[in-house]
Amino acid sequence: MSTQPKPYFSFEDYLAAERECVDEKHEYLDGQVFAMTGASFNHNLINVNVASELRQQLKSRPCTVLVNDMRLRIDAADACTYPDVLVLCGEPSFHDHRKDVLTKASLLIEVLSPSTEGYDRGGKFAVYRGLPEFAQYVLIAQDCFSVDVFTRQSDGRWLLEAHTDPNASIRLDAIDCNLRLNDIYDKVRFDLVEAEPDR
Repeated sequence: MSTQPKPYFSFEDYLAAERECVDEKHEYLDGQVFAMTGASFNHNLINVNVASELRQQLKSRPCTVLVNDMRLRIDAADACTYPDVLVLCGEPSFHDHRKDVLTKASLLIEVLSPSTEGYDRGGKFAVYRGLPEFAQYVLIAQDCFSVDVFTRQSDGRWLLEAHTDPNASIRLDAIDCNLRLNDIYDKVRFDLVEAEPDR
C-alpha cells in the first residue's frame, strides 16, 4: 500500500503564504506546514495571566513579553513557531525587514493541551534548543496545577523543576522573575477542560 508524499515547502514559500493568511495560523518544520487550531478558554486565560505578571515585573527592564501571534524562526531546525508566551531580553533580532519574525528568545512558554503535549515536551523542545540564547522553557498544564520549568545549565544540560503546589513560587532565572502558581491559574476553571477543544 503506497502513501501520498507530503508536499515540501521552503521556509520562504511558507512565510510568504503565512503573511497573506488572515484567518488562520500555521507552524513550519523542515518543509512541512501544520495548521494550528483555536485555543480554549483556560489556554487563553493562562496566557494572559502569565504575560501580565511577567510584563509587570519586566516593565522597567530591557526585556519584552510577547504572546501567541509573534512568529519565532529557529534556523538550526528549519522551523517557525508561534510560542504561547515569548520573553526576549536585549535587542530584538528579526528574520527580515518586515520585523514580524523574531530569531531569538530568552524564555519560551507553552500551555499544554492533549493534542500538543507530546510534541511540546519532545519535538518542539528539541527545536527550541537550537536557539543559542534560549535559557528556560516553561510548560503549563491547563487541567490542573502543574508547571514544569526546564533550565539550561552551564554545561548544556537541561534541569527540570516540577511544580504542583498552588502556593509555590517559580523562579525564572533567565529573566530574573518569579511566578506564583496561584497567579498563573487565576480564574482558571479545571471543570471546563473536558468540554474545550484541543489546541
